[in-house]
Amino acid sequence: MKLFKKKNYIPIGRTVMPDSKEESIKPVEREEPVIPDGMWVKCRFCGALVYKKEMDEFKICPKCGGHFRISAMDRLAITCDEGTFEELNANMTSKNPMGYPDYDKLISKMQEKTGLKEGVVTGICQIDGYKTVVAVMDSNFMMASMGSVVGEKITRAVEKSTELGLPIVIFTASGGARMQEGIISLMQMAKTSAAVRRHSDAGLLYITVMTDPTTGGVSASFANLGDVILAEPKATIGFAGRRVIEGTINEKLPDDFQSAEFQLKHGFVDAIVERKDMKNALGSLFKLHGIKKEKEAAENE
Repeated sequence: MKLFKKKNYIPIGRTVMPDSKEESIKPVEREEPVIPDGMWVKCRFCGALVYKKEMDEFKICPKCGGHFRISAMDRLAITCDEGTFEELNANMTSKNPMGYPDYDKLISKMQEKTGLKEGVVTGICQIDGYKTVVAVMDSNFMMASMGSVVGEKITRAVEKSTELGLPIVIFTASGGARMQEGIISLMQMAKTSAAVRRHSDAGLLYITVMTDPTTGGVSASFANLGDVILAEPKATIGFAGRRVIEGTINEKLPDDFQSAEFQLKHGFVDAIVERKDMKNALGSLFKLHGIKKEKEAAENE
């Protein structure tokens, strides 16, 4: 007499067919996990994968503190006092002065992708209670390369601040001159610089905030002409690219070459300010230069 009855253990993924003592293999269907697009982003500074919900409105890497590139409208939202921004020259768009093939199509594609007319947004706003003119370059639009419209909008913004006796803050981000517009693009370097000089001659304040990347013709013109030059952490700031320079001088450049920290060390930047502290830093600079808050100015009139 058997005291214990033998049990038939069926392996996972197998089943016994009815009316049959033989096992037949039946695959178990399992759903693969689905990860929605855009939930994770890769930090270009430390290489870490960052869950988007871990980042706040300032878009800073929680692993290394690197500042992600943000759009012009996001920049304005975290910089300007709520409800104070009034855009200038909003409808200016680029033509095709050199007859560059498919340049019109490229501009249209960028406009559809970004919702912007061009690579810079300019306007009048209040920052920490101080009325100022502001210009924000957007690297999502052809890497904010400086063509005729970008140069014209920057120039008009500087001239407007001179006319109104206001300070101006320009957030720079650019890959340089826009090759599709040839010499007309390069002309913008002189035009913007001349406007900045007139603003300086009027005794008015100009602050540059260099974001990642600020290179080429922009860095060689108005970006480096600020009375005070700030930069975001780890931002790339320079003229020619690393590979171009290394190939020209046949030397290996330092690992931190052209970083904001390198530029600060060598005196090209006055201070590095984290994005979350930028608004307060700008307000402190306005106060330091004797500029009155909009409310105080209205009371004195």
